[in-house]
Amino acid sequence: MPVQIPDDTDFTSFKEQCENHEGWLARYNKGGVTVWCRAEECNTVQKLKMRIVCKDVQADTVYDVLHDTSYRKKWDSNMIDTYDIGRLTVNADVGYYSWKCPSPLKNRDFVTMRSWLPLGNDYLIINYSVKHPQHPPKKDYVRAVSLLTGYLIQSNGPSSCTLYYLTQVDPKGSLPKWVVNRVSQFVAPKAMKKIYKASLKYPEWKRKHNPSLKPWMFPEQNTLPCLSLADLTLQRADSLENIDESSLNEEKAHHSEDED
Repeated sequence: MPVQIPDDTDFTSFKEQCENHEGWLARYNKGGVTVWCRAEECNTVQKLKMRIVCKDVQADTVYDVLHDTSYRKKWDSNMIDTYDIGRLTVNADVGYYSWKCPSPLKNRDFVTMRSWLPLGNDYLIINYSVKHPQHPPKKDYVRAVSLLTGYLIQSNGPSSCTLYYLTQVDPKGSLPKWVVNRVSQFVAPKAMKKIYKASLKYPEWKRKHNPSLKPWMFPEQNTLPCLSLADLTLQRADSLENIDESSLNEEKAHHSEDED
């Protein structure tokens, strides 16, 4: 299937999904963080939505934190590796991301097309999985599929904002129920708090690390190789190997520091 770069309609639709809670079940609501889940018709798909109010942080700062791959390596301890593959337009690129799953699950990775848009007082970043011929599935990872994942950052004034994170992912495997529960109760809230804390520290860090370099805002700074849409195809979930991890026992699970 052909790959299409999101247009204004896609961004507007994503924003509405973040703001509309009808059909969503709140699974967690503590410390300024809310996590909702939604059971899709296909039970292999995990759909989660999260929200956190970030006091003393400007919306554009959170937007920069989510874009800045150099800084992500400082705060995202769930990440194994991330890198940019190439650019498609001034506000769309293709990248790779791999992340640690709770042991004993296998680690997952993604190749996604990402697009972003500042929209009035809002900032949006969305992605979905694509196939790139030079970045096939790797031996030690399960290649998962992002059907739609992204962030909505809304300004609440000069020094406060609200961050939404919505993810609709096929993890390419039958996950045990304890994993799904742990993600909504521990992993997801912790991840949102980490972004908030990282945003508080970012201005000071950025002043010491290429403070004027923001290619997501200034396209002329982008040095990535140009890609053609013709090089990409939509990553269909049914073309990837499924693994069955549903019988894995929670007693054997390694609880990482991010879930405490």
